[in-house]
Amino acid sequence: MIPVNEFRSITSVQNPQFRVLKPWWDVLSEYLAIAMLMIGVFGCTLQLTQDKISCLPNRVTDASREDVDCSHLQKNNESLLSLTIVEAFGRKNGLDIRQYEFVNHFCYERSVHWYGKYFPYLVVIHSMIFMVASSFWFKFPGTSSKIELFVNILEKCFDSPWTTRAISEVSEERREDTMAIWRKNTMTKSVTDDDTVALLRSSVDSDSNQKLAELQPPVSLLDKKEGEQAKALFEKVKKFRTHVEEADLLYLMYVLQTVLKVFKFLLITVYSIAMVSNIQVVVVCTVPPDLTGFGSFCCSYNKARLFSKSAYCYICFVCVYGLSCVYSLCWLFYRPLKEYSFETVRLESGIDDIPDVKNDFAFLLHLSDQYDALYSKRFAAFLSEVSESRLRQVNLNHEWTTDKLRTRLLRNASERLELCLFLLPGLPDTVFEIPEVESLKLELVSNVTIPGNVRQLTALREISCIHTPAKLQPAALSHLCENLKVLRLTFDSQDKVPLWMYTLKNLEELHLNGPLNNELSRSPILGTLRELKNLRVLTLSCQLTKTPPSIVDVSSQLLRLCVHNEGTRLQVFSSLKKLVNLVALELRGCMLERIPSAVFSLSHLQELDLKENRLTTIEEILSLQHCCHLITLRLWHNDISYIPDHIGKLSTLETLDISWNKVRRLPPRLCYCTKLQHLDLSHNRLTSLPSEIGILQSLRHLSVAFNSLESLPEELFSCKRLKVLALGNNSVSALSPRVGNLTQLLRLELKGNRLELLPAEIGDCISLKLSALIVEDSLIDLLPPDVKDKMKNR
Repeated sequence: MIPVNEFRSITSVQNPQFRVLKPWWDVLSEYLAIAMLMIGVFGCTLQLTQDKISCLPNRVTDASREDVDCSHLQKNNESLLSLTIVEAFGRKNGLDIRQYEFVNHFCYERSVHWYGKYFPYLVVIHSMIFMVASSFWFKFPGTSSKIELFVNILEKCFDSPWTTRAISEVSEERREDTMAIWRKNTMTKSVTDDDTVALLRSSVDSDSNQKLAELQPPVSLLDKKEGEQAKALFEKVKKFRTHVEEADLLYLMYVLQTVLKVFKFLLITVYSIAMVSNIQVVVVCTVPPDLTGFGSFCCSYNKARLFSKSAYCYICFVCVYGLSCVYSLCWLFYRPLKEYSFETVRLESGIDDIPDVKNDFAFLLHLSDQYDALYSKRFAAFLSEVSESRLRQVNLNHEWTTDKLRTRLLRNASERLELCLFLLPGLPDTVFEIPEVESLKLELVSNVTIPGNVRQLTALREISCIHTPAKLQPAALSHLCENLKVLRLTFDSQDKVPLWMYTLKNLEELHLNGPLNNELSRSPILGTLRELKNLRVLTLSCQLTKTPPSIVDVSSQLLRLCVHNEGTRLQVFSSLKKLVNLVALELRGCMLERIPSAVFSLSHLQELDLKENRLTTIEEILSLQHCCHLITLRLWHNDISYIPDHIGKLSTLETLDISWNKVRRLPPRLCYCTKLQHLDLSHNRLTSLPSEIGILQSLRHLSVAFNSLESLPEELFSCKRLKVLALGNNSVSALSPRVGNLTQLLRLELKGNRLELLPAEIGDCISLKLSALIVEDSLIDLLPPDVKDKMKNR
């Protein structure tokens, strides 16, 4: 015989973890199906181990000696007492064992009702169908993989230490907020006596601290391995949710198998009740007389009474089974099982961003609630983005220790000690344990929220956020409003510009790099600069068609304005006229064809940079003499081919950069700018230098590299304060011995000319080292050995 466990292994679920998806009615149905299967197996065993039927010739007489048929025994077994069995006349009752066996088999097949014969087999078949229907969705390929994955994730989420940690942290925050509100309300009560107020404050603080100490639960600490496991769980939950919420296959499969069980219940109940009466103990059997000599036999079906009682018991089990299925069907149709709300969990845990789910995901959670509602509560922590961000923070703190962060400290261009973080999933809390940080640079860092711990960075004065949207907690905002001096923001859309930027009242430098659109005056961007009372430097790297009207709000204190327009034509400059205190102005890449007239009204202007425009002539440069403090003029990277003589009127100039243009001739009057210290004429088309260049006695840096100079005026070597002289990539064929007069020369570039020999007097440049002499090696080899040794040993 096949043990019952073998049937169960075929029809039931093997994975014990699937129990979380079995509500009480499914568990009850499973046990009822096992009980029904045992009834069927027991009946089959009797069928195989005992005689099925026993038959005798149907020949009895009553007291009147008349023939009586044994069929009346089916109705009243007590009449057997009044009957006397008489031997048949005319033929002996001499049947052998073979004939009796034949009659028994013949009558069993022909006269016993089919329900009585096959009852145990029907019970086994129906029970197996019930079992298969109950567990089919655990076996079906389209659903079993989803169920197995869900159960696996659910168990891991339930056992994960991060679940306890997340709920504990939120509960602690809520407790602290409640205590803070209670303390604030208590402390704001009106008390007239100062001593009473002091006593009340001390008692409140001590009591509240004591309560916090008593109520604060021990927060579990995650090690690095547990943090990585929790991170992997978050990824699995995201993918599973995306995959399962798309369809309702699991729900439909469960409904179909439940409907099938209800249909089977109705079918079995109807035909079993109708057929159970056909299981009879006494059966009349008609046999051909020529085989045994008797035409009628009276047979006893010895298992009929047991099968009859088993059938009634089986019908009762089926009815209970069916009622549980009907209840399940009502639960399926009268409850919104395709939607699952975590509203209760959100209220209990305090994690407010747990999303509601739908379709198969919701249905699986409803089923797990029937097993234990705690599963869905602990599972909810892995649906929260807040919880995920906190886990990310914990993992970050594990990975980026204080010692590791200190290795990234470098001095930036402003000589501030800078900590640069690149491409991280968040901002480690360990950053705020390095108080010497003066500049914090965040590049491509996601999910950045600067906490109140930023107050520990007492030296922090500069923050750079490059494609890093950052949020500030109130305590952090309050601290940065008082202490932050420089803010650099790079963004790819206007909505990424943080609103807290406008509240930094002590900010001195603001650098914005991003798509500030042409409708700037009607957008909130830069709309409230009036709050930045101490703003001195404003840099806009964008694509504007007019200067922002909002800069007028800071016109009284703004000293430097930089507009890097990236090739977009800047047309309107009306706002510039109001920047009366402006000291430095940069208009780069603005496609300017002339110097804007608004510039000439800036009487305090000291620096003007017009790089990468379309300037071809600068006739209006005479008007720059109104900028009586102008000391730096940069016209590099333009198309200027002619410099007017009246450039000499700019007597205050100290730095002039006309590199990367198309200038062919240098006007002699340029040399009347006697204060020039830095003159860059490189990358032009100059063929000669005016002899008046010797007038520039203050000149310290001269670059005429990458031109077409064939000779150098002797007067050039009268500029004895020159420290850098760049003459490379020209056509100079000889270098004057007077080069030795340049005793302060630190760097001399001659490479790329037609020189055949260097004058020995070059050794008289007492500040010039051999390594700072940029020339072909062959020319250095031709220098006298003493000159080379002298220059090498400096």
